[in-house]
Amino acid sequence: MRLRTALAGVGIGLGAAALANRALRREPGELEPPLGREPETYRWRGVDVAYTEAGDPDDPDLLLLHGMNAAASSHEFRHVVDALAEDYHVLAPDMPGFGHSDRPPLLYSGSLYVTFVTDFARDLTEDATVLASSLSGAYAARAAESVEFRSLVLVCPTASTIPGRRVWLRSLLRSPVVGEGLYNLLTSKPSIRYFLVDHGFAEEAHVTDEWVEYDWRTAHQPGARYAPASFVSGFLDLDFDLGAALADVDEPVTVVWGGKADLPPLDRGREIARAAGARLLVVEDADLLPHAEYPEEFLEAIREHLRPVGTATDG
Repeated sequence: MRLRTALAGVGIGLGAAALANRALRREPGELEPPLGREPETYRWRGVDVAYTEAGDPDDPDLLLLHGMNAAASSHEFRHVVDALAEDYHVLAPDMPGFGHSDRPPLLYSGSLYVTFVTDFARDLTEDATVLASSLSGAYAARAAESVEFRSLVLVCPTASTIPGRRVWLRSLLRSPVVGEGLYNLLTSKPSIRYFLVDHGFAEEAHVTDEWVEYDWRTAHQPGARYAPASFVSGFLDLDFDLGAALADVDEPVTVVWGGKADLPPLDRGREIARAAGARLLVVEDADLLPHAEYPEEFLEAIREHLRPVGTATDG
């Protein structure tokens, strides 16, 4: 009798979860191009990776690498891409598993993204400056061990966002019904807005409905759960000392931080810059997304640290 009661309870719970999923799930509709241009396609190890190309191909290459979160995409650079494309040949991929790129049910990992960044940079850019955000700053640092970049400009870079790796959590989020329900809650519009306000933007008023809507749409495309499942369970982190690794790269390194950031705080930016022997630029009123919240101030801060237009390739 107890077993029958327990099984009935499980059945009721799964049924409730399925109903909740149906209530939370609605057709997200077509996902707009992240940067106002139709994406190109880079075929990488059987995966179609979407990337935006902007600017004159004869200008110096500038590789934009978005950060990692449940609603990640190159859309994070929407407010700066046009200005950057005036002087640079910009390439901005949606990482595999995100945005307009394919989202196969892989066990995504930090090492996978390091390999992707390395291959993408080697195949599609030459002597590029890299502008990378959050975890992608660590991927770029690793890629710099085997690819020649012109310089690295890293926005609030980190090698670790969620300490430890939790196989059970990744498996749970990848599971049908219950995992789908948890994911739908994690990527609901109120949840997306909460996380943006909590540690993306310093001012709540700067989190627009349009921004939340795009994040919600990209987080609900087919296959959208798999890469975020690895992110929230710690598998997209890298186990290395970022400051020490940056000290070993040959390229000039610039670290950009929001003055109001606290996850991680500006002091962490100072530690990384000191260890790397890098320049530290602070956008005083910003949180972790200064390029999204204060694009003009961000561009003014970094412009002199990007590759000067017309500079000849070394060698």
